[in-house]
Amino acid sequence: MPDLPTPQNAAEAALLSECWDAVLSYADLCTSGSASATQLATEAFTHGIDELRAATAASKSTGTGRRALRLPRIPLLLASVRTVAAAWETSGLGHRLDPDLRLWLHSDKAARYIGPPLHRPLALRGLRDMQEPDAVLLWLAEVESLPMSAVARRLGLDPAAASSELAQVRALFRDRCHRNHLDTPMDAYCRSYARLLDAVTRSPSAETPEDLSRHMARCVECAEAAACLRLHGGGLPAALSSGVIGWGGLAYLERRRRAAEAGMIGGRADAAVDTGLNEGKPVRPRIGRTGILVTAVLVSALALTVSLMPFGGSKGGDANAAQGESTDGQSVADPGPSFPSGSKTKSGSGSGSGTGTAGLPAVADSTSRPAGNSDQEAQGESSSPAGKQGGAKGSTKSAAPDCRVKYEIVSEWPDGFQATVTVTSTKALATWSLGWTFKDGQRVGQMWDGTFAQDDSHVTATAADYNKTVAANGTFTFGFLGSWTGSNSAARNFTLNKASCQAAG
Repeated sequence: MPDLPTPQNAAEAALLSECWDAVLSYADLCTSGSASATQLATEAFTHGIDELRAATAASKSTGTGRRALRLPRIPLLLASVRTVAAAWETSGLGHRLDPDLRLWLHSDKAARYIGPPLHRPLALRGLRDMQEPDAVLLWLAEVESLPMSAVARRLGLDPAAASSELAQVRALFRDRCHRNHLDTPMDAYCRSYARLLDAVTRSPSAETPEDLSRHMARCVECAEAAACLRLHGGGLPAALSSGVIGWGGLAYLERRRRAAEAGMIGGRADAAVDTGLNEGKPVRPRIGRTGILVTAVLVSALALTVSLMPFGGSKGGDANAAQGESTDGQSVADPGPSFPSGSKTKSGSGSGSGTGTAGLPAVADSTSRPAGNSDQEAQGESSSPAGKQGGAKGSTKSAAPDCRVKYEIVSEWPDGFQATVTVTSTKALATWSLGWTFKDGQRVGQMWDGTFAQDDSHVTATAADYNKTVAANGTFTFGFLGSWTGSNSAARNFTLNKASCQAAG
């Protein structure tokens, strides 16, 4: 779990809720692994919040009541990712960064972001020169790709008027970029094209003269200006993301578009659309056919050995089973969370010719239990009596849970809290989903290192693409922000891939 700064108030809690997913998404592009991505995002988030706190304190100390012009919160935190990545490269941690990013950090392109203000990318200067509410509206709609209804809801705008306000803000951004372009130190050749560039980009039907087109092919600054000034044609999002973020800006833009289309931005409850987490449908195992069969054989041998101990192995059928010769052609396996049963049948009535998920041989369950009561089994009673024709031989007692969960409330404030969940699994997992129940009606608002779906008091957290694989006896961690009223007791009734999971004390 990343060691994020504790929110000082509701505004910072909202900042964490709105921005963490974006920061982690960009940090993942900048690094060579998920662990490095989480650390880079955490350091960048801390750096950005410290910068915001310092700016707020400075604004209050001046007594003017007017906030200084700065980037909106999300691009400011993305710029912090770039700043921390550069610090990693300088301090000898560059091997944890993407190789292409390392090359970019040593190029003239990166130097523009820390050089003289008038030589910095035009989109960066234009966005910073806008009032913060206008800049936030532009960024959320163009780069984060949120639908206008969501943008209006987040910013408290009239949904009917949000689109017209966005059009006005686009025009305002163009005006700021045009002024900054004229203020940029440039040679006489570039300045001779400045007025023509302004005129050509104003009209969607205007054709670009050949000489201006050839000039923009050679001049980076004039090409950037054209992208920022041309509001028609759909190029504004790319101009913003490339100019403000820098390296990986277009890749970040595409990630946010896909996340918005899948409903995964902002920790929405419909995030399960893209994860395959559908109510009533088992999660398909993503490990290979050979891995399933080998695991089934090993678990079968262990289960049969334990089941034979109370009976002494005196019956012929049990003896054959102890030697690995099943009389009905089926192997007996523990119904672990990675092997969802295709159908539920009573012990002793299964057929040896069934098939499981994805065409794999069915794995008979000698310890079938009712759903939701996996820890109970009648004592002294075999779930499949020995010697019964067609039944699995021997019986096993209920096994201990294969995982342990540590649920920790990191910080709490009126009506809100931040929690960390750490899970240790004795079995290797190809993917995971952790479910739990809230006792006091708490609601999850934002989650990192996973996505979530909540139905009344039941929550299901699902792995992100970068942390879904867990080694045997390995751990995974995720965190979330939630709201509460009245009481905020710990979550309970944990399940890992729909199998019971023990809560740590």
